[in-house]
Amino acid sequence: MTIDERKVQQTSVIQNLILENRGKLSISGVLDVLSFDDQVVIIETELGLLTIKGESLRINKLSIDTSEVIVEGDISSMNYSDNKNTEKSKGSLISKIFK
Repeated sequence: MTIDERKVQQTSVIQNLILENRGKLSISGVLDVLSFDDQVVIIETELGLLTIKGESLRINKLSIDTSEVIVEGDISSMNYSDNKNTEKSKGSLISKIFK
């Protein structure tokens, strides 16, 4: 998908990421926290999987009712990946194994 196609694509979902001094990340639109440790946090959001990497990471606030999460620590990167793409790649890997 090109950048132009992303601009055209309309979504009714509003998600906010607020990073304060690379030490505190507030996220809205959270569906679930899939995995976390002190170096990687993987969060399922309405716009895809969000992977947060850093050091001394901890989840300070988790509220599924309000769809908010606050991650604190030394944040070095944030990366989105589509849920659909990860499910397709898992299916193709399994199908390759059983061929």
